[in-house]
Amino acid sequence: MTNWEIRGRELVNCNCDFGCPCQFGNLPNTGNCEAVVVYQIDSGHYGDTKLENLRVAAVYHWPKAIHEGNGQMQLIIDPSASKAQQTAIEAIMTGKDTDEMATMWFVYGAMSPTKHPTLIAAIDVEMDFDNRVGRATVEGVFDVNLKPVPNIVSGLPHRVLIKLPNGFEFNEAEMASGSSVIKGGAVNFGPLNESHGHFAHLHLTGKGVVRPQATA
Repeated sequence: MTNWEIRGRELVNCNCDFGCPCQFGNLPNTGNCEAVVVYQIDSGHYGDTKLENLRVAAVYHWPKAIHEGNGQMQLIIDPSASKAQQTAIEAIMTGKDTDEMATMWFVYGAMSPTKHPTLIAAIDVEMDFDNRVGRATVEGVFDVNLKPVPNIVSGLPHRVLIKLPNGFEFNEAEMASGSSVIKGGAVNFGPLNESHGHFAHLHLTGKGVVRPQATA
């Protein structure tokens, strides 16, 4: 098994309500699951291949809950990645060289028997965690925008964080309101309008999420 590690950030928009039932072990409130994700890899490696300052995106669709399978997925890698880096990213983000159920990428890969060929396309992304604002354009595939969840009464920015001390994706995430439009690619679904979004810092290996060290 090839040793790997990734540190980075993610921007996510899916079709469920704010907070996403998956985070609580519940079924999707729409009956199915569809999502777009953009990753900014800040540092890492896959064996001897360095992974830093790379951008990756993905589009996912499951006809029911993720754990019920029969899904499809497509990765998109920015052309700044070398061939070796592209191969490494594909391996990691389809669940290879990963302990069973250790990362979200293992789960997504296992639950997506249809893996469409990876696309190479320019990815432009901005993430402002403090203000819960972000946007990304994946050339020819999708656009996504995140903004703060609005307070139901005042409409002012409402801050919510989710901590998952035993999760397989992140330790903590900032909740947001997301909207996306699919433009192309092999996985297609209608626009997402002000549905669940989140920002998260990622630190993952083939063993799972790396947890912060407890302070004395």
